[in-house]
Amino acid sequence: MYRLPFLMLVMLLITDLSGQETKAHGPDFKMDCKLCHDPGGWKVDFSKLKYDHSTTGFPLEGQHARAQCRQCHQELVFNKAKQDCISCHQDIHQMTVGNDCKRCHSSTDWLVSNVAELHEQSGFPLAGAHNVLNCNECHRNETNQRWDRIGNECISCHQKDFNSTKAPDHKAAGFSNACAECHDPMSTSWGGSGNFHGFFPLTLGHDIKDCNRCHQGNNYSAANPDCKSCHMADYSATVNPNHAGSGFGTDCAMCHSTKPGWKPAKMENHDQAFFPIYSGNHKGEWTKCTDCHLNLGNYSQFSCINCHEHSNQADMAKEHRNVSGYAFQSNACLACHPRGD
Repeated sequence: MYRLPFLMLVMLLITDLSGQETKAHGPDFKMDCKLCHDPGGWKVDFSKLKYDHSTTGFPLEGQHARAQCRQCHQELVFNKAKQDCISCHQDIHQMTVGNDCKRCHSSTDWLVSNVAELHEQSGFPLAGAHNVLNCNECHRNETNQRWDRIGNECISCHQKDFNSTKAPDHKAAGFSNACAECHDPMSTSWGGSGNFHGFFPLTLGHDIKDCNRCHQGNNYSAANPDCKSCHMADYSATVNPNHAGSGFGTDCAMCHSTKPGWKPAKMENHDQAFFPIYSGNHKGEWTKCTDCHLNLGNYSQFSCINCHEHSNQADMAKEHRNVSGYAFQSNACLACHPRGD
């Protein structure tokens, strides 16, 4: 029963050939023995231990304050104990997140409170629907503690979604597998990002939820952005005014905006191509097209004399008595007054 204390005493008191005392805690350990040991023996009363562990660069905080010295110091030469986490703690993550436990954990407990911040450092922010996922919904391994990198591209997790989507059929249509081009990563659903159709903005009257209304036959490259490719039936059926009979162009945007109901309509090129109605003397002098175009079936016909009812034929004849070829006709008015002045 005296063997162990005796051996420890012998180990501490052995002298070398030069007469120098061998230090049990190593030749570089300099500290007053009584700070740890009782003068009556070498036994350490840890409740009265006065050693300041923070002087080693490793303060005993959190759970480390409760640890027994032997849990970290396997030898009496204390400086042989390493300060890196992995030297004491088993790597349950199997090197999938490195060996620096402090990146994610504190000495208080093993809980991780800043998962979102840590994930952002990896280049993939947990935003939108990704913010409510369980880690193992993306990191699928034989153990729930492995966090292998799976790539930051959407398709790394969503290839199955891409392949199985039929409305529209992404694979058959040749869609890009960069999901963020069409879908908003901040959303909690697969709703469009709002910018995926930038070549043809889906706003106002074009805010169509069913892609098949324009993209028929699941051929998404065949749709033509020209108005007439979708609205030729509207063009042909319109009689007030009669677009086809009046020779109107099939570029709807010349007169219409994308507001639903085709109104308001404004023929922006009327001033340059025909007669100034948005500028000059006639600006604000009319309220509807039929003020001048009396024949709804033919807008190539127009009337000047109908609007200027204060001028009778006799008065006009008198005013134009020196004008060769004068005639009280709307076409004659336009011939001499092409700008309405």
